[in-house]
Amino acid sequence: MMSKKVKIIFVSLIVIALVGLLGYNYVMHGGERNLTTEKTDFTVTSANITAEFTKDIEVSNKKYLEKAVAITGTITSVNATEVIIDNTIICNLKKLDSSTKKGQTATVKGRIVGYDDLMGELKLDQCFIIINN
Repeated sequence: MMSKKVKIIFVSLIVIALVGLLGYNYVMHGGERNLTTEKTDFTVTSANITAEFTKDIEVSNKKYLEKAVAITGTITSVNATEVIIDNTIICNLKKLDSSTKKGQTATVKGRIVGYDDLMGELKLDQCFIIINN
């Protein structure tokens, strides 16, 4: 037979482990959105959105930050994890479509995560290509 003290410690450890597991799961997976089914908040060209951020970062951040945006432009760089549109829009991809090529006109949908005014780059994550010509 276990003493009362041992039972309390044992139950406490189980509760702590369960809370830790749930917390870890929320942090790693809870904040991710499914942009493939989420409504697009804005549809713009790369030139227009870049001009907006260049003109006024604060206003543009309020308008676009954390929003689902579809941006059309020319792919200027492709690698395993990102596509760059018109040298200014950096899209971190969920999965690269092997047919995606440099020089193509494409629309990418993703979540705006920030603008680097020093480099003049707009960064998106959870991106995928929705139109490829």
